Amino acid sequence: MKVVSQSIDKLDAMALVTGKPVYTNDIAPQNCLIVKVLRSPHAYAKILSIKTDTALKVPGIACILTYKDVPNKRFTMAGQSYPEPSPYDRLILDQYVRYVGDPVAIVAGDSEKAVQKALKLIKAEYEVFKPILDPEEAIDNNTVIHTEEDYHVNFDIGNDVKRNICCSGGFESGNVDEAFEKCDVIVDEVYHTKANNQAMMETFITYTHMDYNGRLNIVSSTQIPFHVRRIAARALDIPKAKVRVIKPRIGGGFGAKQTVVSELFPAIVTLKTGKPAKMIFDRYETFAASTSRHEMKIRAKVGSDKDGNIKAIHITTLSNTGAYGEHGPTTVGLSGHKTMPLYNKAGAFKFEFQVVYTNTMSAGAFRGYGATQGAFALESAINELAAKLNMDPTILRQKNLLEEGEVLTAYHGETLRSCTLNSCINKGKELIKWDEKYPYKRISDHKVRAVGTAITMQGSGIAGIDIASVQIRLNDDGYYTLLVGATDMGTGCDTILGQMAAECLECDMDKIVVNGVDTDQSPYDTGSYASSTTYVTGMSVIKACKKLRDQMLTEASKILKVEKDTLEFDGQKIYNEEKSITLDKLAQELVVGDGNYLMASASHSSPYSPPPFMAGFVEIELDTETGQITVIDYFGIVDCGTPINPKLARIQVEGGIAQGIGMALCEDITYTELGKMKNNSFMQYKIPSRRDVGNIKVAFESSYEPTGPFGAKSIGEVVINTPPPAVAHAVYNAAGVNIRSLPITSEKILKGIMAKR
Repeated sequence: MKVVSQSIDKLDAMALVTGKPVYTNDIAPQNCLIVKVLRSPHAYAKILSIKTDTALKVPGIACILTYKDVPNKRFTMAGQSYPEPSPYDRLILDQYVRYVGDPVAIVAGDSEKAVQKALKLIKAEYEVFKPILDPEEAIDNNTVIHTEEDYHVNFDIGNDVKRNICCSGGFESGNVDEAFEKCDVIVDEVYHTKANNQAMMETFITYTHMDYNGRLNIVSSTQIPFHVRRIAARALDIPKAKVRVIKPRIGGGFGAKQTVVSELFPAIVTLKTGKPAKMIFDRYETFAASTSRHEMKIRAKVGSDKDGNIKAIHITTLSNTGAYGEHGPTTVGLSGHKTMPLYNKAGAFKFEFQVVYTNTMSAGAFRGYGATQGAFALESAINELAAKLNMDPTILRQKNLLEEGEVLTAYHGETLRSCTLNSCINKGKELIKWDEKYPYKRISDHKVRAVGTAITMQGSGIAGIDIASVQIRLNDDGYYTLLVGATDMGTGCDTILGQMAAECLECDMDKIVVNGVDTDQSPYDTGSYASSTTYVTGMSVIKACKKLRDQMLTEASKILKVEKDTLEFDGQKIYNEEKSITLDKLAQELVVGDGNYLMASASHSSPYSPPPFMAGFVEIELDTETGQITVIDYFGIVDCGTPINPKLARIQVEGGIAQGIGMALCEDITYTELGKMKNNSFMQYKIPSRRDVGNIKVAFESSYEPTGPFGAKSIGEVVINTPPPAVAHAVYNAAGVNIRSLPITSEKILKGIMAKR
């Protein structure tokens, strides 16, 4: 292949590094009203009154809106295909506030100074209720968080809102109880992962305006332009035809922008005033008034015979969705369905879950989307099982690994068509020198170096639900325009999709123009989430390019007056043994007189979601006197099928590993007794710097996925999952202490060491 599998620079690389105006705030007009939100100081309360008369007198204030001034139509902020599984439990502004930071009033004015002054002058009176902050206390609590009569779910998700249960359910294959009775060794432990913030560089930002046709235009940093259109239309109670959404460049999302966070506030201001409006979340709001990763408490029970043959796996997940249920019903499933299938040879699987409401900031989408939490639990349990068996954990895994051709009963019954996970493990062992270093080496009287490992899988889009459409056009000068609805959020998907088109059309990349997303112009795409773009949208590109090639041959046969079946196309010309026409000439002929301007469209939705795989290996140095951890090396070996762009794939792996190390060692969201978030800035919420992640090294063990474009699978999410269990394993090997709650802090390690002594 000439273009696919080549490390081509991102199409927008120079624009980004030279500071071109490409982000939402760069292109927003100067005359926008500034929009900000008054937020609740209480975790759970009813608004009794709001006095805005004094605030409205501040010079420059255009409007102040309360729950009485906005549509009373419930919706979900979750960017998911309709009918959304997430409950409709939100209003733009509600009389009830359910977490510290929930919107109380919207203020818009000519300047930030005026708006900030007005915010301070609004007087709200509340009836305060006792909040629920612990998910284990939520079910059947005397405090019921959602009491509204118009609460709505589109279908049965195991919802029991009067018990604070957002959703519940489960899955079972085989008889787990009988299988455990036959096991010689069992690990049965509870693992706790905390809420994490996505911490992208660009916060949430939206500007809105009315166009000359009286349509609401929403320009936003979002991963889900088409879902924003649908959700905004519902929440604002206007027809979808009256909403247009445009997505400029995005300064990072990691799932945070799969939720409608900032869009509705300036939109309602524009509808009320007719003026352009802009809202930029400050960093405090991004931390305390958006969405986070779901906190989960996961009980993992794993049993095997004395030889390490795993017989049964039982996972029970309690997930904290916070004050609202966006992504709650969908995230939790991955904690079981994208972990247990790794050990497909086990005869029995059981997965049970409950997702509960609490009075904390709502949880949403974050890279890994539940599989990350599940991987920490199950992979930690597997490492503990290996210790009980006195067996090398890599050998235990390889003894029980899934294999190509197997039906994955715990993965919705899919057949595994591509997998090199065993090779990933072998490669990782070789790179880190596992057999030499495992389990640890003492380097001084109080410092130990140890290694740890974990494996993981994810998916490639949502089978039978995700759909992507593209359109490709042959322009009059013989170059192509590729229109996609997929959202490039810094991952380089515009480049990757362009590479696929160039490969199909046998041309250089400079012949492919890829446009950004505009819901008025772009073909429909569910959005950039669930690791779908390369796999799902990529197949649409291939289909559309095949159609366009066929059209080009048809039109060339008419011009050349030869049979179409005799013609070939080499990217530069269409020809047979006797006649030929260059692509430039053909393109020019087709836009003159009775020519036929060529364009082709295609859509793709896959009944499969082939899993990518990864093996992670870490080496740490642990100070047994202080509990201090230093990451020395991290090796990530990935099976993502065929890497379309190895350089961009490598960057995805490196970034995901760094985020996973942050989750493992330092990232933590906690609340006061009254429900106020403690970690609401980068002063309190620590993410790792380059110096904290050690040497990250990446290798690929390619497979070929027959259902994917050029054999490709996804890579975006699988790369974040292994660091937490791998680091926890290394800590055990170094100090003999199992840390089962994240983050893995020096204090926890030192307490474990002291308790052991």
